[in-house]
Amino acid sequence: MKNFHENYLRTIDEVIRQGAYKDNWASLSEYPEPLWYRNAKFGIFIHWGVYSVPAFGNEWYPRNMYLQGTPEYEHHLTTYGEPKDFGYADFIPSFRAEKFDADEWITLFKAAGAKYVMPVAEHHDGFQMYDSEVSEWNAAKMGPKRDIVGELREAAEKEGIVFTASSHRAENYWFFGGGREFDSGIQKTTFREPYGYAAPLYSTGDISATHDIYSTSPTREHLEDWLVRTCELVDKYRPKIVWFDWWIHNLAFKPYLKKFAAYYYNRSQEWGVEVAINYKYDAFAFGTAIFDVERGQLSDIRPRLWQTDTAIAKNSWGYTNNNDFKNPVDIVCDLVDIVSKNGCLLLNVGPKSDGTICAEEAEALRSIGQWLEVNGESIYDTTYWKIYGEGSTKVPEGAFTDADRAAFTSEDIRFTYKTPYLYATVLDWPANNEVLIKALKAGGPLFEGHIANVELLGFDHPVSFRRSAEGLELSVNGSIETKYPVCLKITLD
Repeated sequence: MKNFHENYLRTIDEVIRQGAYKDNWASLSEYPEPLWYRNAKFGIFIHWGVYSVPAFGNEWYPRNMYLQGTPEYEHHLTTYGEPKDFGYADFIPSFRAEKFDADEWITLFKAAGAKYVMPVAEHHDGFQMYDSEVSEWNAAKMGPKRDIVGELREAAEKEGIVFTASSHRAENYWFFGGGREFDSGIQKTTFREPYGYAAPLYSTGDISATHDIYSTSPTREHLEDWLVRTCELVDKYRPKIVWFDWWIHNLAFKPYLKKFAAYYYNRSQEWGVEVAINYKYDAFAFGTAIFDVERGQLSDIRPRLWQTDTAIAKNSWGYTNNNDFKNPVDIVCDLVDIVSKNGCLLLNVGPKSDGTICAEEAEALRSIGQWLEVNGESIYDTTYWKIYGEGSTKVPEGAFTDADRAAFTSEDIRFTYKTPYLYATVLDWPANNEVLIKALKAGGPLFEGHIANVELLGFDHPVSFRRSAEGLELSVNGSIETKYPVCLKITLD
């Protein structure tokens, strides 16, 4: 294994030496935003792994079962016994994925209107969902004994859905650190798969210190292993996005992030495809990768493409027996809001350990797809307009703000644009069928041209309109009974 790492590190350096992109921010800033990504707008995230076997708490069960006093720890004691007698790795034989069918999943995601799909290739728990030369602890060699990532890639590409992948490996360095505090079965190990170093940096449930860029650094061995694993993932599966979780913003990762980006961008040139990297906080320099906001949105337009990653379940990314699911109407509203601000929505599902997607998530995806079937032209291949929208409801900016927000009203309108059409999506259609778009008022600063026509997407009802000093006044003749947003297609001339 040591020779494998050393050889791969030499390969990485050689690819960077010969390639157009070097491992510095100035060079990496020259890599363009992928056109396919800007046009796609909507993708599916998949959190699926060994943690779906206990199906308790959330996908952080493997960490929390080693933190004394947590609900997961108590649940583990009463259900499975002491961690030293039944550790996290002992769940792997029960992760069989016996009903997993990649083609069925991709068919569902396509029906949802998704343009890209992103399985978690490796979560913090250190179990890879793909066939790897770096570690034996992967789904191809243990558990289901199937190359899950490979099967999903093949199924996605058959259906014209862009294949992408995520890596959460960075946090494995300290993820199992709670096991150092008691007789857990891993308290005396140095490095042991899948527990990694189990570094006791954050031995309680409070991990707020990890958000400090200057918090304790991982070892060189962990950083090099992270780089090799991620480059191997790129070379074996050629994902068109690689998504990273937050801890890569730790200062020690900076040289390795630059190396990975240069390697990945140079490889993409060899393959003749456009790729992207997703990051949080300020892990990457502005303009060198695509910014991502977890479970939250932005309050205004960001001229550079960005993304929200969130889940259908409010309380967990992985499957649990007590997931609390969002209303698909709210998800569609968020999608419209995100796209109006030049963003994409990456929406997560958490399959059960047997490989089935629960009925609540499947129904939510189908409902979103039905809305996009009618209104997709206002989403796909569009860009932002001069302003993102109007209305009094404020969307708070930042991570972890999407589960408890004020409901949108009939005055909340979001704009997208595709020449010569301005799409004005009313997030809550008014009962009186009358809409006022203040941004299009006569003599206003935003648009002084001619409005040639206004029509509704998905409805045959005629729309009458006139411009006044108050705005574009619209009235629809006919009944519209829906809880979902309604889109007005406005022809500008």
